[in-house]
Amino acid sequence: MELPLQQAGGLLTWRNSSEGLSDIAQVRSVGGPMAPVEGRGAFGRFKKADKVSCMALGYCIQLPTFGEFCRRVGARQMNKIVEVHAADLDVVVQAGATRKQLNEYLRDMGLFFPVDPGAEASIGGMAATRASGTNSVRYGTMRDNVLSMQVVLPDGRIICTSSRARKSSAGYDLTRVFVGSEGTLGVITEITLRVYGIPEVIASAVCAFPTLGDAVSAAIMTMLAGVPIARIELGDELCIEAFNKYSKLDHKVAPTLFLEFHGAPRGVDEQAEMVKKFALERGGTNFKWSASPEERANLWQARHDGLHAVMALRPGCKAWPTEVCVPISQLSAGILETKADIDATRLLAPIAGHVGDGNFHVVFILDPNNAAELAEAEKLNKRIIARALRMDGACTGEHGVGYGKMPYLEEEHGEALDVMKLVKHALDPQNIMNPGKVVNV
Repeated sequence: MELPLQQAGGLLTWRNSSEGLSDIAQVRSVGGPMAPVEGRGAFGRFKKADKVSCMALGYCIQLPTFGEFCRRVGARQMNKIVEVHAADLDVVVQAGATRKQLNEYLRDMGLFFPVDPGAEASIGGMAATRASGTNSVRYGTMRDNVLSMQVVLPDGRIICTSSRARKSSAGYDLTRVFVGSEGTLGVITEITLRVYGIPEVIASAVCAFPTLGDAVSAAIMTMLAGVPIARIELGDELCIEAFNKYSKLDHKVAPTLFLEFHGAPRGVDEQAEMVKKFALERGGTNFKWSASPEERANLWQARHDGLHAVMALRPGCKAWPTEVCVPISQLSAGILETKADIDATRLLAPIAGHVGDGNFHVVFILDPNNAAELAEAEKLNKRIIARALRMDGACTGEHGVGYGKMPYLEEEHGEALDVMKLVKHALDPQNIMNPGKVVNV
């Protein structure tokens, strides 16, 4: 099926197989750019500070601007769970399958897929952006959980990047080349994923702290002690105020850690007691925990609704999120200096983070018609990124590069950026795959 894109001057075409996408790629390799779309990658819906397009069967938020014609290709019907190998703890899915769809399918087998970006994200979009989320501190990101992929290359060839083996030293690691490539190297059509047994016990906890620094310190102490925590999420006082109002909760309005523990009953109890000890040392109060599925679901739904919640603090305004990742030893300084920068402005900008990974987010809530606000947020965003890079961190930990963070890649990667460009040119010499994103060639 093909639909005209009047405003963009192109076509939207859907295909339901790798072979169908291969045919399109072979045509476009001599006739102009194409951008894969379908479903949503983890943060494809967000714009502005990160300006991410979650391609490769993620969610395309704008067309390439090269030439007079662009064809967008999607595979919205490619959402099947192809194979489950329960004894091997892996599963093969088509790229349009979503995280929630997969976990519903696996639940009765006692299995789950852990990467949880908080959105109803497609697996293909998650792979394309190297997505992570709230429980990556224990289970890793998409980089750690993709075993193999089927990819349609820009010239139409269909390749499989690896086998289902848990270990391989046979040749270059092509899987890692395509994970995080944001649709610039090929179209991901099928993914082999690691899956895990559902833990015997899952318990969640909430703890408030006197200051943001105390909350971050408790998180760092937890990580350094080797507690195998499944989730450790930070929200500043603005986040908690927003969560309470939006989700009808009654948390103390203070910097707060949201925690989750997985394992056997005794192990979960030991983890919770150890983290509670660290929290008390940093002035933590209102330490509440529960193994009730309903209470846990409500807690994490409130966390996942965080964007809508903070936007509701200023009705009629728009959210402009950004994020960086720093070594955990630099996390406290990174967050506290960012907080001081925000406090020196008039901006409303809550801070949240996957603090066990050193990854934190700032969400600017802005009046899109106020040019002064937009300029101030842009300036502060640059400071946040520059600080992270000085700390030997990354300009993005999970949202991806898109085109908004391309200017920072040279400072972060140096001459390695030239190698990335060589890879892009080798696989896509005509520059037809999502041109203008990640690297310029």
